[in-house]
Amino acid sequence: MSIDVLKKLFEEHWRLPVQKVEPLQGQLGGSGRNIIRLAGGGITAVGILYDVREENTAFLEFSRHFRRHGLPVPEIYAADLDHGAYLEEDLGNTTLFELLSGNRAGEDIAPQVVEAYRTVAGILPRFQVEAGKDLNYRACYPRRSFDRQSISWDLNYFKYYFLKLAGIPFNEQALEDDFGRLTRFLLSAPRDYFLYRDFQSRNVMLRNGQPFFLDYQGGRKGALHYDIASLLYDAKADLPAALRQHLLEQYLDSLGHYIELNREAFMRHYYAFVYIRIMQALGAYGFRGFYERKPHFLQSVPFALKNLRWLLQHVDLPVALPTLMAAFKNMVESEKLQGLASFALVAHQTQSRPAPASTTGEQGLAVKIFSFSYHQGGPPKDDAGHGGGFVFDARGLPNPGREERYKALTGRDAPVIDYLEQHETVHKFLADATSMVDASISTYQQRGFNHLMVSFGCTGGQHRSVYLAEQVAKHLAGKPGIRVALRHLQLEKMIGEKTA
Repeated sequence: MSIDVLKKLFEEHWRLPVQKVEPLQGQLGGSGRNIIRLAGGGITAVGILYDVREENTAFLEFSRHFRRHGLPVPEIYAADLDHGAYLEEDLGNTTLFELLSGNRAGEDIAPQVVEAYRTVAGILPRFQVEAGKDLNYRACYPRRSFDRQSISWDLNYFKYYFLKLAGIPFNEQALEDDFGRLTRFLLSAPRDYFLYRDFQSRNVMLRNGQPFFLDYQGGRKGALHYDIASLLYDAKADLPAALRQHLLEQYLDSLGHYIELNREAFMRHYYAFVYIRIMQALGAYGFRGFYERKPHFLQSVPFALKNLRWLLQHVDLPVALPTLMAAFKNMVESEKLQGLASFALVAHQTQSRPAPASTTGEQGLAVKIFSFSYHQGGPPKDDAGHGGGFVFDARGLPNPGREERYKALTGRDAPVIDYLEQHETVHKFLADATSMVDASISTYQQRGFNHLMVSFGCTGGQHRSVYLAEQVAKHLAGKPGIRVALRHLQLEKMIGEKTA
């Protein structure tokens, strides 16, 4: 996706040339969107480049709907959905999180920050109830409601990308039984409201002291509890318990203006939603930090554990979840996880440095990763004489190639990635494959081997195998003493045929 598309939108909308382009986020964020400020003729706007059309459509539709209800969200100036681009109002540089970070000393938080949080908590019911009544929920992506499937995705995200990668022991069937009980309990709460989904301090901009709201494109119909839990248990914000309670009361007071509120009934479900929001966040930290090896995401883990410790000490849920609670206790007692903040900071500061030489030799362990087609060519031949390493057969996974909208895409394209990551079987396959590869790499390095092949095959060599190879390559990138080489054999063949 090209910045030229954003420049064209800017110039067509204002009839002015773009004089300055400033990237605002890049790859540090967790969404994958490129966020760019454009300026010209004394006018600024924020441009978004993102290639998931359904998500862009949801954001644009919701933005216009919320503005019709008088809610403080950015104005949409122009959009080109065919190229994954749109322009929105520039709301400045100060998030609620940045205001908090710059105006606190430990648990002593400045009055203007508390007041900003009070305002934000008080506005939330307008999104959930007032604007939620006539919202077009058909625009929601990827689900229209926070239903059983949505909850399952979050719970499995936590299981596969945090618990397993962090090495927390658990009985898989007993944990699944707990997940089932938790899901049924969550779904017993009233859920005919707009669920913002990512209502947290980095998604609130402050301009002239007034809050404006962003990143609601994942919104859907759901329960009231989830969003206020997201705000108050936002890990790195690390709000003191007394302030969380004060802001919860502020939210409930405001909510009472829009619905007939039974506070006791609300609180019966509230902390279960706090737990699932924390699990969803930990899954994201694990995926970005442990799996994609972006260490700055791991800095939030100790703060999430602090929230879990408080919950374990002060909250009794009205549903029994013994295996899940045991896993939480193991997490908060883990010295490894508690040390992640300092480790992640050091890793982030040194991540651009070259990896040290390995004891396997001056060049380290070469890990060659391939994707291939079983129908056209089969597994790659071993050119190093070591027997070929791993060959993983992905043909048993859900196949996006059977759907017309994905046929021209590959496993590197966001819509295909999103399709695959919605299936638990894909997460399990990837976690198991990664675990086996990691174990072999450790042994190979200890024994002085210098070559390992890892191959993923599927029917056409275009979607599933490409996705899996890409994910494992990302996981291994930057590990000390490893050189990763990635090839997509069938894609190379297709490109050769097109250019011949």
